[in-house]
Amino acid sequence: MKHILNKLSLLLVFIALPAMSALKIEITQGVSSAQPIAVVPFASDPIVGVLPVDIAQVVSDDLTRSGRFKVLPRADMLSRPSSADQVTFRNWQALGQDNLVIGKITQGVNGLLNVQFQLFDVYKGEQLTGFSIPARPSDLRGVAHRISDLIYEKLTGQKGAFSTRIAYVTSQAGSSGKPEYKIQVADADGFGPKTIVSSTEPLMSPAWSPRGDKLSYVSFEGTRSAIYSQTLSTGTREKLKSFKGINGAPAWSPDGTQLALTLSKDGSADIYIYNVITRSFRRLTKSYAIDTEPAWSPDGRQLIFTSDRGGKPQLYRISINGGRAARVTFEGDYNARGRYSPDGKSVVMVQRVNRQYKIAMLDLKTGFTRILTKGNLDESPSFAPNGSMILYSTKDGLKSILAAVSSDGQVHQKFRLQGGEVREPAWSPFKTE
Repeated sequence: MKHILNKLSLLLVFIALPAMSALKIEITQGVSSAQPIAVVPFASDPIVGVLPVDIAQVVSDDLTRSGRFKVLPRADMLSRPSSADQVTFRNWQALGQDNLVIGKITQGVNGLLNVQFQLFDVYKGEQLTGFSIPARPSDLRGVAHRISDLIYEKLTGQKGAFSTRIAYVTSQAGSSGKPEYKIQVADADGFGPKTIVSSTEPLMSPAWSPRGDKLSYVSFEGTRSAIYSQTLSTGTREKLKSFKGINGAPAWSPDGTQLALTLSKDGSADIYIYNVITRSFRRLTKSYAIDTEPAWSPDGRQLIFTSDRGGKPQLYRISINGGRAARVTFEGDYNARGRYSPDGKSVVMVQRVNRQYKIAMLDLKTGFTRILTKGNLDESPSFAPNGSMILYSTKDGLKSILAAVSSDGQVHQKFRLQGGEVREPAWSPFKTE
C-alpha cells in the first residue's frame, strides 16, 4: 500500500494543502427587469480598525451575481447613511432605487465584532428586516453571505444560497509534466478554494452528503476505480469496498443513510444501493445495458438514472424498492446525467441537440423540455439547493470551465480559473445549524 501511495502522490490534508486561485465569476447575461437596490458601504467604529472584508461589496456582488438585482454604483450615491435616522428616502427615490441596505460594524465583547444591517423599502419608507450578527474578523465574509441570504429571501420569497459551497475537479500539469487532479471546495462565489484530495490519477464525481459535511468521489489510485467518502473537517476518508470493474457515480440519499452507485461486479453496469449503517450492497437494476448516473428524488423514494437499454442513452426512473424502471425522456436521442430540482417537479439533464450537448430542463408534469444553455459541450449539471441556479461544466475554447444558468434560462455566468481546467461541479446543500 505504501508504494502505491508514493507512486500516486495522494494528498489528504484538507487545510494545509495550498489551493488554486479562486474562481472568477463573469456575468454574461442578466435579467432585464432586475430590481434596483442600493447597498451603502458599512460604517465602522475607529476602534475596530481596518477590516479584512468589505461586507457591503460582498453583499453587492452576491445580489448582482443572482441576476435578480441591479446594484447602484457607489459613485452614484448622494449620501452614505449607516443608521435609520440618517436616511432621506426621497434621495433614494430620485435615484430610482426600490430598496436600500445600510449597516455598521462595532466592537463587541470577547474579541467579537457586531455587524448590524437594515433593509428598507424606499417608497414605503419602512424597514423590511434587520439583524445584528456577532462575528470574528475572520468570519466576516461568511457574515456578508448570510446578510445576502436574508435580503434575497425577504425580497424574492426564496431562500438564498449565497452561504453554500461548490465542489469541483481540477486538472493541471504538475512539476513532472503529468496531469495532477484535485477535488476542491469553494464558497458559492468561488472564493476561498480548499483542496480536499490530490492525485496523479483521475478523480471524478464529487457528491455532497445531505448535511454538507462529507464528499464522496471516485478515485483511480491503485489498480482500479474505487469510491471514497471523506469528512471535510478532518480529511479522514473511508474507502468503500472496491469491486472488479466499474465503481462509480456515487449519490447520497436525502437522509444520508444510503449511497446509490454504479457497479459492474455482477457483469453489466447496474445501479446498486449501499447502506452506510449496515455496510451492505443491494442491486437495484438488472439489465444487460449500461445503467449509471443515479440521482435521488427529494423524498428519497425514487432514483432517476441514465440507461442505454432502449438503444440510446435516456433517463429512467425506478423505486428504491426495485421493480420495473419507467422511461422518463422521449425527446431527442440522447438524454443523460439527470438531476432532480429541489422541489422534485423538474429534472435537469444533458441533451444532445444538433450534435451539440446542452443543459435542458424537463417538467415532469407536462413533459415539456426547455434548453437552458448555449454551449456545444455542456455537461454535469447540479442544482443550487434553492433551485434558482444550475452549475455545470462547459468548454471555453479548448478549455473546460464552470458555468451557471438560472432555472428559467435568463441569467448566465462563467467561472474562470487561472491555469488548469475545471469540471464536474457539485453544489452543496444548505448549511445545517
